Parts: sequence; structure tokens; C-alpha cells
Amino acid sequence: MIDQLFEFVQNHPLLVGAFLLVLVAWIAYEIRSGGANGVTTSEATQLVNREDAVVLDIRDKNDFKAGHIAGARNIPQSSLDSRLTELDKFKDKPIIVACKHGQSSGTVQAKLAKAGFERVLKLKGGMTQWQADGLPLVKK
Repeated sequence: MIDQLFEFVQNHPLLVGAFLLVLVAWIAYEIRSGGANGVTTSEATQLVNREDAVVLDIRDKNDFKAGHIAGARNIPQSSLDSRLTELDKFKDKPIIVACKHGQSSGTVQAKLAKAGFERVLKLKGGMTQWQADGLPLVKK
């Protein structure tokens, strides 16, 4: 088995090199995007309870009404630029950005950091992960 692996590597160096390059890029992306700027659902609840963190839900109004984190503020991503001043009073508090799957929150996180917010974090896995962990939702 190992002999076949070495033979494959010798016969296809470009394919193996491309695979290794993609693997290294993926690992680097995961390390960079997952670490310091994201929080798990349990870390988010601790931040809300201990440091009075603000949860910013950037999903559209209908998704927000279908179920959101208690106390969350809804500012859809599409209208964030025009409604950014609503968050000015929270510049000194941690802000947790929540989207549907945890993929769009990075863009909003960068915008808020650029606007001078001290501590902006994204919810890893978004609301999908929140629900998967069995945490409560408020429906209005």
C-alpha cells in the first residue's frame, strides 16, 4: 500500500503538489477565520451574561421574526450602512454578529471594526448552530 502511494507521488508530482497547496491554503483559512474573531454558542452566552454583550442579527426581518436570540437587535446586512448610528451607544461593549450560517457575519464584523467598534465577534455557525445546540429562540 505504501509502495503504491510513493509510486503515485512519483508519477503525478503536479497533482500531488496542487493537492498540498490547496490543503495548506484551507488550513490557513480555517485558522485565520475561526480563531480570535469568532465565538461558539456557549462563549456567546457567557459574553451576553457576564459582559452584557449585544447580539446583532443581520438576517432579514422575516427570518428574525421566525426565531432569534433573546435581546438581539435586528439590522439586516443590506441596511447596515444607513442604520450604523443605532449601534453607536454600544461601541464599548462586545458585539456578536449573527447571520444564518456564520458566513456573512465576517463582512459585517470587518465593517464594524473599521467604524471604531472595540470588540466585534462573529457567531460561529450562525443561527443554524444556535438551533443545533438546542438553545432558546424568541419568536415574534
